[in-house]
Amino acid sequence: MASADFASRDPLTPGFWNERFEKAFTPWERGAVAQGLRDFVARAPRPLGTLIPGCGSGRELAFLMDAGWDATAIDFSPAAVALAKQAVGPWAGRVVEADFFAHTPALPLDLIYEQAFLCAMPPSMWPRIAARWAALLPAGGLLAGFFFFGESPKGPPFGIERAALDALLSADFECIEDAEVADSIPVFAGKERWMTWRRR
Repeated sequence: MASADFASRDPLTPGFWNERFEKAFTPWERGAVAQGLRDFVARAPRPLGTLIPGCGSGRELAFLMDAGWDATAIDFSPAAVALAKQAVGPWAGRVVEADFFAHTPALPLDLIYEQAFLCAMPPSMWPRIAARWAALLPAGGLLAGFFFFGESPKGPPFGIERAALDALLSADFECIEDAEVADSIPVFAGKERWMTWRRR
């Protein structure tokens, strides 16, 4: 399906994402829980209180909850929320329709899971996203997940240069893990890294 088939062009609006979820045009959806997240959970010393912004289909939420973690998934697209609630079965109550910039977690967070949220938003929004990540996480809290690199001015996805990501996050976060990704889906292949950033 070509972008010309869509009426909405602004990824800052729920309508943009509603239209794509409703038409099942979701090339950013992995279709399975990525190995990077599976490995992260396996080596974690304890379950972490987790927020998943821009949750899409919600597979990661179900995986974390099944692993004994306390997770909440949010999306501002009603269509995405409806899809996720249906997909996660018994964990549907943990999927919340909410604006990331206004959402207040019920409990303190240990982790914000990043997967195609930063790259879904235009670069003009990135400082605001980084500031919100920093505000939501306590010292020692983790921002972990997949970061999409490269130049793609006509996104989403919008790629970021590594130096720009460092500049965006280094005031509030320290990068403690940076690894290759072996199971990328086509839209991200060769352009994403699994990274963990610790809140200073």
